[in-house]
Amino acid sequence: MLIREATGDDWPRIWPFWRRIVAAGETYAWDPGTSEEEARVLWMNPAKRVYVVEDDGGTVVASAYLTPNYGGPAARIANAGFMVDPDQGGRGYGRALAGHLLTEARAAGYRGMVFNAVVETNPAVKLWTSLGFAILGTVPDAFEHPRRGLVGLHIMYRAL
Repeated sequence: MLIREATGDDWPRIWPFWRRIVAAGETYAWDPGTSEEEARVLWMNPAKRVYVVEDDGGTVVASAYLTPNYGGPAARIANAGFMVDPDQGGRGYGRALAGHLLTEARAAGYRGMVFNAVVETNPAVKLWTSLGFAILGTVPDAFEHPRRGLVGLHIMYRAL
């Protein structure tokens, strides 16, 4: 696999799985009906460093972004978003990308990373805790899961 910074030309290869994941309404607190134009602005925003994972055949199978979570004196706390093509899950792409982003965040001078809204039923919670993230708190019944009803949103943090 190859992990590299994304270019604008990568968006058409990210969009199919981005749309599928967000439209499912199970793991992201973004509107499931987000248009492609709105999604591109959310994910490929110039304030974000965006990465992709290519499999051995050159297919983009995952993407993530790294950005400051706050501004001003708190700008050294990072935020990130991760997506792995659902058809490519369980192959280590998410773990490899997470490790890469943690390294990139440290190199960029971030002191910690926070996830503001991790759906408590998201299988990625297991990955984040295995990588040293702690659940600081949970906002109860904050997310309307399409199959499980109201579930909580975790706030997760890891020092770098």
